[in-house]
Amino acid sequence: MNRIVPGALTNVLKHAGPARAEVTIGCEQDTVTIEVTDNGTGQPGNWTSAGGHGLAGMRERAAVFGGELAAGPRPGGGFAVRARLPLGDPLPQGDGLL
Repeated sequence: MNRIVPGALTNVLKHAGPARAEVTIGCEQDTVTIEVTDNGTGQPGNWTSAGGHGLAGMRERAAVFGGELAAGPRPGGGFAVRARLPLGDPLPQGDGLL
């Protein structure tokens, strides 16, 4: 989780133009949810990152823990990153990917 939120906020700074971002973290039963939304005016062509891992890296981090990540433009404008991560499973060995 500690890499998904900063990664999504970095994307807002890089690609959204002047924008306001909101981070929501929730916990229900056996799942943690993360949502980062913005109201930016970035263009779809600007959502790719040169030299970074961006959305693909966040998806990989979520998958390592059995979770999933979805990202895309919001219907009313802006962009959203949403992740669901299961609770209760032992963490994999490593350097704390999330």
